[in-house]
Amino acid sequence: MKRVALAIALVALSGACRSVGPNYQKPDAPAAAHWDTPAPWRPSDPKDAVPKGDWWTAFHDAQLDAYEAQAVAANQTLAAAAARYEQARALASVALAGLYPTVTLDPAVERQRLSGNRPANGAPGVATTQSSFILPLTVSYEVDLFGKRRRSIEAAAASLQQSAADLENARLVIAADLAADYFSLRQFDRELTILHNTVESLQRGLAVVRARHDGGIASGLDVAQEETLLHATETDATLAERDRDTLEHAIADLVGQPAPGFHVEPKPLDAEPPALDIALPSDLLERRPDIAGAERAMAEANAEIGVAMSAYYPSLNIFASGGWQSTAITSIFGAASTLWALGAAASQTIFNGGQTKAEVKFAEAGYTGTVADYREAVLTAMREVQDAISGLGVLSAARRSQADAVAAAQRAVDIATTRYQDGLANYLDVVAAQQALLSAERLLSQIQGEQLVTSVTLVKALGGGWDRASLDQIKIRSDGIKAPPR
Repeated sequence: MKRVALAIALVALSGACRSVGPNYQKPDAPAAAHWDTPAPWRPSDPKDAVPKGDWWTAFHDAQLDAYEAQAVAANQTLAAAAARYEQARALASVALAGLYPTVTLDPAVERQRLSGNRPANGAPGVATTQSSFILPLTVSYEVDLFGKRRRSIEAAAASLQQSAADLENARLVIAADLAADYFSLRQFDRELTILHNTVESLQRGLAVVRARHDGGIASGLDVAQEETLLHATETDATLAERDRDTLEHAIADLVGQPAPGFHVEPKPLDAEPPALDIALPSDLLERRPDIAGAERAMAEANAEIGVAMSAYYPSLNIFASGGWQSTAITSIFGAASTLWALGAAASQTIFNGGQTKAEVKFAEAGYTGTVADYREAVLTAMREVQDAISGLGVLSAARRSQADAVAAAQRAVDIATTRYQDGLANYLDVVAAQQALLSAERLLSQIQGEQLVTSVTLVKALGGGWDRASLDQIKIRSDGIKAPPR
């Protein structure tokens, strides 16, 4: 009983010992006081209607919603990220297992013949054949005197949270890439509609010019100019089809489908950028999973310093074993067959050629590197949000002015056509006006598509509605790992 009490006291003492190594404190990160929002764009007021999870539904496109659901279910990049998260959970469970003693049961049966000429033989020259039955039970426990185990669990907990943040970031990246490709494809649908309509209009114009040429009113030059513009527009439409196919194949990959046989039905772009609440720059630290993952990497690296430093201090193992041993199975559970042992063993490295010091320096350098990575992640996030904000402001103004340009180009076509029909201008004026109208309409379509893609970029840069509170729910406790409900 005294030995047992001593073992219990040692375990209690281990809980009272301080863990070696620095305690984690999150380093400061550069953050602006406000966003630079050039006119005419301004941050919107918070919109409760904007989804916080499935943010893409704010664009009100049922086809996009369906593709996002397919990506969540079948995207292989997400499947790999989910598997890595499960690996991190398993490793956290491995670290957590160190809180408990190891219990082993090693039954053995043996029959052996002993030499008659063996040393210390009471009957020299007489060989002995005997059986041995043993059923030992051993309990061992490494006392966490200087916090090596606690630091290991701390590192595993941070690693698990980092893996969870990486999974959320993978979901965000895949969803944003899919939305951006989808809106780019729809922009090509709109542009192709413009090109096809222009081709039809040019074909009608060419018929008129040919009729005038046959009547001796128009020259062959007028016919050639109209044919040149018609065929050039047909070429542009063919190249746009190729670009649309490339985006279609990219969407197929993102939703986990083979590109051959996957098709997105054409539909002109008609979505509008949703109103977004960009909040304060400092909120990015709580709303971006990649920043949260970088911060958790710092916490893990900090804990690893303590794990490395624990090698400077001795380790203590306590053990107890007991069981039964007999030469006959019938008497193995008899009182005379019982055996037991209690003990403790301490170990201290005296010299290892500077290995421990090098491992501590390695861990400290690793932590310094994660601090730099974290601060760079914050700077990158600030840049991405500011780029998107500035881009939306510029695109908003450009779209309005380009809409005016399209209207003016249409008037120019009408005027040039009328003047040509009245004999007041040559057909070159008509062709130039048609080219200007086509270019203006295509640019307006491209600006609208870029607005939507930039809105997606801003949502991604803001974290897609993710909140670090969900990461904080992932805990390692003595009764297991607690994960947030999904």
